[in-house]
Amino acid sequence: MPVKEVVCFWFRRDLRLTDNAGLYYALKSGKPVLPVFIFDTQILDKLEDKKDRRVQFIHQELERLQAELCDLGSALLVKVGKPAEVWQQLITEFSITEVFCNRDYEPEAIERDKGLYTWFEQQGIAFKGFKDQVIFDKQEIVKGDGTPFLVFTPYMKQWKAKLNDFYLKSYPVEKYISGFLHHKPLQVPALAEIGFSKVDVDYPARTFNAKIISHYHETRNFPAVNGTSRLSIHLRFGTISIRELVRFAQMHNETYLNELIWREFFMMVLYFHPHSVNKAIKPKYDQIEWEHNEAHFTAWCAGKTGYPIVDAGMREMNATGYMHNRVRMIVASFLTKHLLIDWRLGEAYFAQKLLDYEQSSNIGGWQWAAGSGCDAAPYFRVFNPITQAEKFDPKNVYIKKWVPEYGTSKYPAPIIDHKFGRERALARYKEALQQ
Repeated sequence: MPVKEVVCFWFRRDLRLTDNAGLYYALKSGKPVLPVFIFDTQILDKLEDKKDRRVQFIHQELERLQAELCDLGSALLVKVGKPAEVWQQLITEFSITEVFCNRDYEPEAIERDKGLYTWFEQQGIAFKGFKDQVIFDKQEIVKGDGTPFLVFTPYMKQWKAKLNDFYLKSYPVEKYISGFLHHKPLQVPALAEIGFSKVDVDYPARTFNAKIISHYHETRNFPAVNGTSRLSIHLRFGTISIRELVRFAQMHNETYLNELIWREFFMMVLYFHPHSVNKAIKPKYDQIEWEHNEAHFTAWCAGKTGYPIVDAGMREMNATGYMHNRVRMIVASFLTKHLLIDWRLGEAYFAQKLLDYEQSSNIGGWQWAAGSGCDAAPYFRVFNPITQAEKFDPKNVYIKKWVPEYGTSKYPAPIIDHKFGRERALARYKEALQQ
């Protein structure tokens, strides 16, 4: 075994060198820091589409990180495999005393880290996790009796009351930036080596647009307008710092800040309720008798329901990996209420397609639409896709962009009557909830 002792920083959902909590503590340890990234085959093998826009985004950001580390005389070690097996190999190549990382709150990630913690301990290696992708985590925002919140407004109030400069301070990584292990240049494995191929995609810029965010409360509901920050993919993979973004939101827009708090709320709901991945947070909602209409689900996926705002949203997501947030609510309500199709199917389809797929926000949003989640829309609230389009895309600009055949004989008739769908949903929900 090599004599020189090193510590590792394991990059995961934090692909940046600046204001990175775990990286800061690794560099501050005083030992040379070997940066590591693992393409986890347990995750990659589940992806059916080998032209995955998210894998390509990660790959692109790793190449940027690699260039930044090479400028510092170091290198990012990128491995492909199961994390447990990769670490078993790495401890034979390097004398590793500690492994630093930032915490992940998804159930599978927590299980993975628990297993590794035990294994590292057996090897005499400390495995240290830090809070980085949220402002508050775990028990930091809970009710007076120590139980987690399931309603957003009191959570938000406590979150804002607790917030001060201490929580928003950047981690000064640059002070210790010379602490990386000096290493010969390394290559990031090509996409093809990981089993994926390139796809044409324009990723949103990693910039904070003060003009857009200042007007966010006025523009965020109109899908034809460039009125949202488009930073969700960067938050998802940690190419920007949440602390920096919250400071920016504080200066520019309260409504936008509230959206960042929703993100943390859903993360902590998933952390405290890992069963919500596939079970309703309100158990009675698992008694709803869903329809199993494959033709309806296929039409929804393809954006061919005969409801133009629904179809525009689905086609936008299929083509770009993005869907406007207001439209996400409309299409989710349509699937779960009008078509009475299980929210889990919609959640899984979004998981395949969305560039910014975040398990906690996606499950939180779908359960909200279905009425089964925390702080959910009541079951009798059914979005009317016709009036939603009239209100939020009055000139059909968004609809015409994604459904060019709208208004012609080529556009399909509605696959379900709005009144029938709404009344069936109300009756079916009522029946399940009265049991």
